Amino acid sequence: MLIGTCSMKVIMYEVSSLKGKRQILKSLIERIKSRFNVSIAEVGEQDKWKIAEIGFCCVSNSSKHVDEMINNVIHFIEMDGRVDITECQVEIL
Repeated sequence: MLIGTCSMKVIMYEVSSLKGKRQILKSLIERIKSRFNVSIAEVGEQDKWKIAEIGFCCVSNSSKHVDEMINNVIHFIEMDGRVDITECQVEIL
């Protein structure tokens, strides 16, 4: 069994409040949950309204599948347009 984890920090330039941040993150997280088979949540920077830390993971029996899943989610986030990734740390256990 292999576990792939990814922790990333994202920045949102167009938000002006925590409410706006939560709306964007909730929408993004729900879209990722419905499209990909991963567990995902906001895991840090919850008191700042321009920055968020998102963590997600997937489990598989193939390292190739884990790597593809993580890269697909990262690409999906990059293409969203509402957030920019500033840091990204991937680990396969």
